[in-house]
Amino acid sequence: TWWVRRCERGGEVLAPGDPETPVQVIDVRDLAAFMLRLAENGTAGTFNAAGPARADGGMLTMGELLETARNTLNPEATLTWVDEAFLLARGVQPWVDLPVWLDRANAGLATARLDRAIAAGLRSRALSQTLRDTAAWAATENATPAGTGPGPSRLPVGLSPEREADLLAAWHGAGCPAPASDD
Repeated sequence: TWWVRRCERGGEVLAPGDPETPVQVIDVRDLAAFMLRLAENGTAGTFNAAGPARADGGMLTMGELLETARNTLNPEATLTWVDEAFLLARGVQPWVDLPVWLDRANAGLATARLDRAIAAGLRSRALSQTLRDTAAWAATENATPAGTGPGPSRLPVGLSPEREADLLAAWHGAGCPAPASDD
């Protein structure tokens, strides 16, 4: 939920690394439906299940993920793409501090081929729908932040607003560009 909540909050959003970096995510409802379909059909085997698969067969990118999140959840937010080396030099941990993002050295982990799963019936709902539904779910009492609700405490995920602001200030202080206007 970190990117959903971050984009909903608006303002300047730190977007990590290269917007063309591949990412793979899946709506758990799509994964569950796929697994049930396999079980019902008696289909055995190993499948890479991720999504959403693009119509052109290409990989989803971090840029597409964040632009879709921004457009869906808060079009007033602005994305500032911050260089990977800058982030890594300041101790930002891929995936942990900025969920879903992998640095270049590990980006291959998000390039699993989905052909076999798609042929076996994996379908992905629109990313915008997953983002809207995740935002609605996160707004319920069932999606309480780490350590604030019943059940086992979870470690916090993602950068704190203060750390993100500090990183953006350092980025701009180094003479790096501010977010471009969409106008």
